[in-house]
Amino acid sequence: MIMAAGNDENVKYEEEFITNSRGLKLFTCRWLPVNQEAKALIFICHGYAMECSITMKSTAIQLVNAGYAVYGIDYEGHGKSSGLQGYVENFDDLVEDCSTHFTSICEREENKGKMRFLLGESMGGAIALLLHRKMPDYWSGAILVAPMCKIADGMKPHPVMIGILTKLSRWLPTWKAIKSQDIIELAFKEPAVRKQVRENKYCYKGPPRMKTGYELFRISLDIEKRLQEVSLPFLVLHGEEDKVTDQKVSKQLFELASSKDKNIKLYQGMWHGLLYGEPEENINIVFKDIIDWLDRRASSANCKI
Repeated sequence: MIMAAGNDENVKYEEEFITNSRGLKLFTCRWLPVNQEAKALIFICHGYAMECSITMKSTAIQLVNAGYAVYGIDYEGHGKSSGLQGYVENFDDLVEDCSTHFTSICEREENKGKMRFLLGESMGGAIALLLHRKMPDYWSGAILVAPMCKIADGMKPHPVMIGILTKLSRWLPTWKAIKSQDIIELAFKEPAVRKQVRENKYCYKGPPRMKTGYELFRISLDIEKRLQEVSLPFLVLHGEEDKVTDQKVSKQLFELASSKDKNIKLYQGMWHGLLYGEPEENINIVFKDIIDWLDRRASSANCKI
């Protein structure tokens, strides 16, 4: 069932639950321009413990007001979707769910011929890169915001603990026993945004579960080793004061990727939450870079079919 909610004069918002191949209900949503044909399609991949319809709403509205159609999905165990909150049993399942849903939208008759871009934030950046790896020639490009190509050293357990946690993740996969720093405190510069995230019941606030921590470590290590395989056009954005994901690996991604069309923006003094966690003047700088990058590509090329 599709429900319209919170429409304004420029943006049409709709949401719908779908069922994935494992029988779980997943929450999906979309923001569409009202008075114009969309320039292109943008698919949001949200971060760990976050969700689309509330925390990513401001991002979607900015993009729709720039003329784009925006689609989101809450992963299993995240947001309004089914599954144990904050639990990632297999990262590949999240990628498969996103791939199935996003490609089904791209293949609709009204969307054929439109360019299709991925926008991944933090863990969502890893999902975007794996969606590209799964279908190397399918996506028109990706915007990677503080992507989880490597977990920052300050957030990573000691090597001895990694071995112990690997074993415990098999025996006690859902156990919330991984000690970690307060990611909300580290990610978002604006106190008001931290408060909103803490009050959002759809955002997971507990310690990472054993298997979740293992999967995030496994995937980030895998991506870091295979950066040269990235071949799609991309824009990578990273705050120079990010303490959650490692900006050095964003630089390595830019240097090692085989993409002919690649760009990087590093923001002095900015933290991890570039899309909605910074002061307004900083967010405006970030979105100007994103929209300029999108507009140059949407106006000069057609989607590969």
